[in-house]
Amino acid sequence: MLRNLFDRKGENDDAGMQGYSGVKIPRHSGGWSALRKRLQSETGLRIIDAGMTSPNNINHLTNQGHSIFLSDPVFEACNGNWKTGEDEDGNPIWNVEGYLKQTLDFAGRTFDIVLLWTTLDYLPEPLVAPLVDHLFEAMNPGGQVLAFFHTRQKGDETAYCRFHVTNSDNLDMQAAQPFIIQRAFTNRSIEKLFSRWSGFRQFLAKDALSEVIITR
Repeated sequence: MLRNLFDRKGENDDAGMQGYSGVKIPRHSGGWSALRKRLQSETGLRIIDAGMTSPNNINHLTNQGHSIFLSDPVFEACNGNWKTGEDEDGNPIWNVEGYLKQTLDFAGRTFDIVLLWTTLDYLPEPLVAPLVDHLFEAMNPGGQVLAFFHTRQKGDETAYCRFHVTNSDNLDMQAAQPFIIQRAFTNRSIEKLFSRWSGFRQFLAKDALSEVIITR
C-alpha cells in the first residue's frame, strides 16, 4: 500500500530532487510532537538532520532560529568506498573512522537535537554502534535524538523514506533511494545500543514504525 502511494506522481513531488519519488504521505508522530514543543520554546538549538537534503526541513528549522547540520549517513555508507578488505573469516573490514570523518565531521561543534529518523535500520552492522557512540560524544547534556525503528524487516512499509517536518504533529513521508533494510530492532536491542544515554522515551504508533526519543 505504501509503496503504491510512493510510486505515484503528484503535485507534492520535489521536482528535480534526485532520489525522491512520489507524493508526500502525512503520518502522525508522537515523537515529533514532543520534540516540536522544545523547538518552539527554545531558540539557537543546534540540530543534525540525517537524510537527503530537505529544503523544507532547512527552512522550517532555521526560520525558528535554529542551526542545522545536514548529513546522509545511509547514502554515504552504501555508496562510499569504506570496505578495506576481509578478515580471516571472510567478513568485510570497514574503515569506520574514515566513514565517520567523512559523514559526521562536526569540527568540534556540539549539538542539541538529532533527527536520526530510520538511519540505523539501513546501516551496515559494523557502522551502527560507532555512529551512536560518535553522536553521544558530539551532543550536549540533555541533547535528544529522535529515532524511528521498523518493527519488521519485510513488507512495503520497509521502503526507505525521507521525513519532512511540518508545523503540526504530522511528518510527511516520501520514498527516497531504494536502500535495503538491514535489521528490525527490538526494544531491548535499542536500549542496549543506547546504554550510555540517560533517558529513553518510546511512543506507540499504529504502523510498522516504533518511535523513540533518547536523551543524552
